[in-house]
Amino acid sequence: MPHRSPHRARLLLTAGTLLALALTACGGTTKDDVEADNAAATPAGTADPGAATRKGLTVGFLPKQVNNPYFTTADKGGERALAELGSHYKEVGPGSATDTSGQVSYVNTLTQQRVDAIAVSAQDPGALCTALKQAMRGGIKVVTYDSDTTPGCRDAFVSPAGAEDLGRAQVRLLARQIGYKGEIAILSAAQTAANQNTWIGHMKDELKDPKYKDIRLVGIAYGNDDAQQSFQQTQGLLQEHPDLKGIISPTTVGIKAAAQYLSGSTYKGKVRLTGLGTPNDLRRYVKNGTIEAFALWDPARLGALAARTAVALASGQISGRPGETFRSGGTTYTLGENGVIDLGEPTVFDARTIDRYHF
Repeated sequence: MPHRSPHRARLLLTAGTLLALALTACGGTTKDDVEADNAAATPAGTADPGAATRKGLTVGFLPKQVNNPYFTTADKGGERALAELGSHYKEVGPGSATDTSGQVSYVNTLTQQRVDAIAVSAQDPGALCTALKQAMRGGIKVVTYDSDTTPGCRDAFVSPAGAEDLGRAQVRLLARQIGYKGEIAILSAAQTAANQNTWIGHMKDELKDPKYKDIRLVGIAYGNDDAQQSFQQTQGLLQEHPDLKGIISPTTVGIKAAAQYLSGSTYKGKVRLTGLGTPNDLRRYVKNGTIEAFALWDPARLGALAARTAVALASGQISGRPGETFRSGGTTYTLGENGVIDLGEPTVFDARTIDRYHF
């Protein structure tokens, strides 16, 4: 990375921060800006799959929300992987899953600290772009995990699983539980969460299949990945739709809060609940009959793959181009279109299988 004087670095950082805040406040993007962000980032240099793995790198993890059990598990997976690779881990992030300006500030902080790579789960697909591009211009590799930015704002995206598979799988789970008939609702995280909106889009598409002709999606609520808000939104959905037969919550905070509400109400066993959650959070609700089955990937594996992808990029083993491959934890991964790497198929948890998993 070329040397900059401290004064020049501060000027560049300040300019990037002000521009990011201005674009966030007024939405001042042009058509050209949007097209540039939607295009995949231009990979820097040619990848050498045989290049040595660099040691002593620093990778900054920036989850949507610190102290969120899901991201704690994911980021611990990243920390362990980095230790195995001889590199260093650090975590920063906002305390709220909707503090997008806070995420921007943390990107700028990591850029100022000159980390080698940033692994970020984006609260908003576009809001981080100016700050992340500033980091990339400074030679910092950017990996998104769990929730993506627009493709031009990072080098690679580690997806928990195929977005279409995840969205459709949750509909199939709930449909079987309610006998393919009745009103259903969705309890999501933030309205701007890219992964949630993508999954919901595939849910809606799945529901167009004639076999779901007797199922009607009657509402989508947003709990902002806050336990209390999600609890209240569950209550609100049930009050607004007294004939509701099922809820899909594709967020670990949301499904746990919904399960807490249902398990202590007259709706337990009558309104079905599924979505994406962790076995440790939902074990009691599976055992007491509130939840029949739900799905998720292993977030520790997701964090580990994000860390290994960051190190592979910083080592020059991959550049972000589709078709490139690298090995992670004994598995070979291939970069797909727009630099997307799929972790693999999600796991379904139910009363028969849940005690095999502890995360």
